[in-house]
Amino acid sequence: MALLQPPGGPSEEPGREPVTPFGSVRHALRVLETVARYRDGVNEEAIARTAELPASQLEQLLRMLCREGYLDQLDDGSYVVGEALVLLGSGVDRARALRERLQATLDELRDTVGAAVYFGCYQDGELENTQVADGPTTPAVNQWVDFRSAAHATAIGKCLLSQLDHDRRLDHLSRHKTPRLTSRTITDERLLLTALDRQPPTVPVLDLQEYAVGTVCAAVPVTAGSAVSCLALSLPVAQAHRLRRAAEVLSQRAAPVMLSLAI
Repeated sequence: MALLQPPGGPSEEPGREPVTPFGSVRHALRVLETVARYRDGVNEEAIARTAELPASQLEQLLRMLCREGYLDQLDDGSYVVGEALVLLGSGVDRARALRERLQATLDELRDTVGAAVYFGCYQDGELENTQVADGPTTPAVNQWVDFRSAAHATAIGKCLLSQLDHDRRLDHLSRHKTPRLTSRTITDERLLLTALDRQPPTVPVLDLQEYAVGTVCAAVPVTAGSAVSCLALSLPVAQAHRLRRAAEVLSQRAAPVMLSLAI
């Protein structure tokens, strides 16, 4: 089974622990490629040898891959390809399988961080807030202005715009103006572009009541191939003290989403 390889140059040295979700995804793809070669199952020792990963790191990856349904562990302890990998890798109704996989991951993230969680992407020149996981105790933000027209004021929008090159940002702003939504909204396009240029890719993008009074948000980029996408969360302003830590957890747990997009 051929899996898409994410960009980023050569793989990490064998035995080195991944320090980012992106590194974890590259290693996970290596594990999946290895298991897919063995229809009747392969044991952990053989996976470690072929994928060139230390036992401690491989154990964590195998747990994640089984939890996400990409691998199944047989009674004898060996591993085989799981249903989620078959559905995503087959090309048959992949879009539906991807939506279901992403939704399951978002639901888990919602429960982990205790906040509404969103997946957004930028495609065909527009911001798309494609999926959300919320609940009675983790309500989604009231979308009083369409997110597609408020990229300048939302964590999702700014995170997606920060992943575009300068010309694509200008193209977006030529079609979507930057109206003031709250007293904290950045309406000056030059200031917005400067802020986007200075946004470190490893630091969550924040919305501190720029889109809606009473709500704070954070977003982290999700990199898989050429896709421009992100994960985001929202909290009532009374819980703003939780925002940065929740965003860190979101970033740390982004690997399953990146993996779904990369397969």
